[in-house]
Amino acid sequence: SLASAIRLHRTAAVAATPIARFMSTHVTNAACEDNEPGFLGSVETFYDRAAKISGVSEKSLTGIKAVDAVLSVKFPVEIDADTHVIIEGYRAQHSRHRLPCKGGIRFSDEVDLQEVEALASLMTYKCAVVDVPFGGAKGGVKLNPKKFTPAQLERITRRYTMELCQKNFIGPGVDVPAPDVGTGPREMSWIMDTYRQFNPQDVNAAGCVTGKPISQGGVRGRNEATGLGVYYGVREFLQFPEVQEMTGLDGNIAGKTVIVQGFGNVGYWAAKFFQNNGAKIIGIGEHDVSAYDPNGLDIEAIFKHRAEKGTFRGFGNAEIIDGSIKIMERECDILIPAALERQIGMKNVKNIKAKIIGEAANGPITPDAHDYLVSQGKVVIPDLLLNAGGVTVSYFEWLKNLSHVRFGRMSRKWEEAGKSKLLTLVEENAGRQLTPQERRAVIHGAEEHELVYSGLEDTMIGACEETRATAALKNTDFRTAALVNAIQKISTVTTQSGQMFL
Repeated sequence: SLASAIRLHRTAAVAATPIARFMSTHVTNAACEDNEPGFLGSVETFYDRAAKISGVSEKSLTGIKAVDAVLSVKFPVEIDADTHVIIEGYRAQHSRHRLPCKGGIRFSDEVDLQEVEALASLMTYKCAVVDVPFGGAKGGVKLNPKKFTPAQLERITRRYTMELCQKNFIGPGVDVPAPDVGTGPREMSWIMDTYRQFNPQDVNAAGCVTGKPISQGGVRGRNEATGLGVYYGVREFLQFPEVQEMTGLDGNIAGKTVIVQGFGNVGYWAAKFFQNNGAKIIGIGEHDVSAYDPNGLDIEAIFKHRAEKGTFRGFGNAEIIDGSIKIMERECDILIPAALERQIGMKNVKNIKAKIIGEAANGPITPDAHDYLVSQGKVVIPDLLLNAGGVTVSYFEWLKNLSHVRFGRMSRKWEEAGKSKLLTLVEENAGRQLTPQERRAVIHGAEEHELVYSGLEDTMIGACEETRATAALKNTDFRTAALVNAIQKISTVTTQSGQMFL
């Protein structure tokens, strides 16, 4: 069960923290025809479809779609005594209907302004879908982090943050970055420290960025949040009668076959939660090769093998398949694209055999491919709903930073004392004393990561139910339904504010 797996995940979190996602965007055209739109075009296509049936005025729709502000910077960084390189960086704030804006920062040599704008747009809709009160933003620095030393990456990260500070593109009430491809808790610590140097009197400085280490104000549960949200979302959809009718699957995760494409932080944790709740992970795709075993792969074992060898090659009895895309064409119940955008396009969509496709990555399916899947009776659970676990728990971290107290610190012992008194009364009436182990299990007060899990689960259940209801009401697919909900919520905020300057 999920409850029994929590302890395993908490102890595994330290080992899983260094996971890097090695997929890079040079592979995002392999599955797509030349006439299929790019990432930003795909996001806009999906938006336009939802806008038509949203019931929102054209005036509001135009304002919601546009990107509010974009920062583009170039700065020199010293590599050694004789060498400087020019680094390009971006930050896009798609919507400031709610503040702060929220979105990750990726380090990739394929970063460009269009990609950053597309991701910022998705963040706006994602936050609205799960009722996180942020606007959407995204950042990127054009570099391959594997080609730089930690000291060089620190200088680059701090200089990029300095540019954000000087242009007012960062702050706990303005714009709050987070990790993304190529970045992690280490970079978030550097960002926070740099912001604090520029704002020494800001008592809420720790809230300028999320995804930090626990020692720097991070929240327990953030590391696995996106993967856990993917698990919660698929679990909820499986329980909907209409999904069971479309797929022929029952409502239980146990026994389902799952393929995960991408074995970074999101893919790893999603696979862990599926496996620990009875699913069989039969395939995992990575940047160079994929591993397949119809009898099931041991997630922890293959993770350790990859960490030691740098590849899946040579792992047990697994069949090794070149590349990361072909693995998605194998027979399975649930397919989780957890790598990059545009991984399922018109070149490979007709080979997809999964009954449910859960988008753990941002934009992994192009519009035409999405339409084909839906026409074939496949259930597509969209990215702006399914991978919103990360921003949801980032919201919790931001709240923790503003309140300056760990979740559960004020109430845990009081809660345990109340349960203990109640349990004593029950024991007296039942005429039986519990063992010390049983008693501890019953009166246990919630710790921070358990409260985070609870908040995430409640958020995902609510968002899945809202999406389901709108899909039925509008007689449309789940992606369009989720976007309709997002558009309507954003429109309500902007119109009720009076739109002072329109």
